[in-house]
Amino acid sequence: MIKILPSEITNRKDYMKRRNFIKGGLASMAMTLSSGALAFHNKDNLINKSTLDLNDKLNSYYEITNYNNYYEFGMGKSDPATNSGEFNPRPWSIKIEGLVHKPGTIDLEHILSNITIEDRIYRLRCVEGWSMVIPWQGFSLSKIIDIVQPYADANYIQFETVYRPDEMPGQKRLFNEFRGVLPWPYLEGLRMDEAMHPLTILSTGLYGHDLLNQNGAPIRLVVPWKYGFKSIKSIVTIRFVAKEPITTWSKVNPREYGFYSNVNPNVDHPRWSQATERRIGEFKRRETLMFNGYEDEVSDLYKNMDLIKYY
Repeated sequence: MIKILPSEITNRKDYMKRRNFIKGGLASMAMTLSSGALAFHNKDNLINKSTLDLNDKLNSYYEITNYNNYYEFGMGKSDPATNSGEFNPRPWSIKIEGLVHKPGTIDLEHILSNITIEDRIYRLRCVEGWSMVIPWQGFSLSKIIDIVQPYADANYIQFETVYRPDEMPGQKRLFNEFRGVLPWPYLEGLRMDEAMHPLTILSTGLYGHDLLNQNGAPIRLVVPWKYGFKSIKSIVTIRFVAKEPITTWSKVNPREYGFYSNVNPNVDHPRWSQATERRIGEFKRRETLMFNGYEDEVSDLYKNMDLIKYY
């Protein structure tokens, strides 16, 4: 793993200055163009859109990269940073399988050379009751979906994490309190309308740097209105299916981890309340927001659902 020196890490103040400068520059540029639309390639790493509550403070780069759940590298919060040094995220490819017109294998570098990378500042809420605010870089998952052209009966997407026990020591020895060894590789899933939602992204970086191994290098899902374990890391397969797919935590313990796992302060985990959360770096607990604060954007996806039954 390539180590990033502390001197190379973009601090929050400089990062926000850069964001504001670029946003202002783009706004001025747009006023002079008749097309009204701008497209930028990955190499420029320019900003198209972002969501940041003015009351939210970004977590530090150190906090985001040293306080992680990534059980493939161990169960402790510092284990992913400590144990992921042997993991090799390059080169990387993603298999496209299932109900699509264009199945096959996509090279990640090819994707990134032909797609726009955006800044997305999102809240992350862990099912364990802690949270962060993270400045991701990435692109809408819908862009890949549009490229591969799923069939009309592809109602769900299943994602799969890489399985490399020689590089990911947790895959060799991690035991789960419910049923023994976790069933690797890790699996997650979304309904198609969730996957197509503009807030759903595939992230390739944070704070202006490529993702580190402990954060899911080189590419991970980010679904900000769901609990963090839904945002699967180090994706190697995207599978389009007709029926609700198997997901790891729902398979291991369906009583505690439902398929949807939307952030909901009104539905407690069987072993703790979800009404409040601890923002990393803060001491006082804060109230958890419905859908993690994205209720206006995503509530229509679930308007006819019983969110207690379909948790």
